[in-house]
Amino acid sequence: MSKLWEQMLLLPRVVRLASRAPRDPNAAWEGYWRGIHSTGRSGEVLWDAGSRNEFAQYSDALIAHFDPALPVIDVGCGNGSYTRWLAGHFPSVLGIDVSPGAVERARSEADGILNADFMVMDATGAGAGGQLLERVGLANVFVRGVFHVLKPDKQASMAANLRTIIGNTGRVFLTETNFRGNSLAYLQQLGATRRSIPGQLERALENLPRPGHFGARERHSIFPDTHWKVITDGPVNIEVALVNSTGLPQQVPGYFAILTGAAGPGQEREQL
Repeated sequence: MSKLWEQMLLLPRVVRLASRAPRDPNAAWEGYWRGIHSTGRSGEVLWDAGSRNEFAQYSDALIAHFDPALPVIDVGCGNGSYTRWLAGHFPSVLGIDVSPGAVERARSEADGILNADFMVMDATGAGAGGQLLERVGLANVFVRGVFHVLKPDKQASMAANLRTIIGNTGRVFLTETNFRGNSLAYLQQLGATRRSIPGQLERALENLPRPGHFGARERHSIFPDTHWKVITDGPVNIEVALVNSTGLPQQVPGYFAILTGAAGPGQEREQL
């Protein structure tokens, strides 16, 4: 059976699931996190793989380009997996998320980690950059898997807030899924068929905003050269809390970039 035909057979089930998602994205995220009972590689959160391989892709670049004297803000922290990881490399980390339920879980899972804190905040909201600047001062920013689930206007609002947070000394590290095929092909890669859909993926489909992709083209549109300078960028592999037919972790094509303000010190482009 052709892949296209398999996609057509998968479509009705996907449409049914997606139709259940709340129209308000903030309400969708809160409902999603309130319904989560387990996290980690064997848990219910699709993107919470806790992968050492993925951590290793980022650590050298973060250590090389983040000023260690500045705090780090983990935007869209969810249950705080990456906030906790960042706290092992930097002296102060603040995780923010639009969902109070996510922040409650993140605080619980970070119990005993003294240099990690959390707060509820919509990073796309008007004035969010100024509020964070007032709370922690200039900072570095880490973003994993947020831009690809935002509409373009919200992406632009969040980028403007990040520009305020980093000033001329901080950096933004972003990493996003960047599967270039259609959404049904993407679901198939994650194990969806007309007969079954993995539980973590089904939960995301019926609760959350529809994701897109975010690569160099999208980054250039949202982070224009007039306000931003790319230090380095390129492909990465993002792991999800699913396994393939061979029992190995499932990977999604991704994109990363490290950016500074256009007025900040320039650096040569390099490989991650």
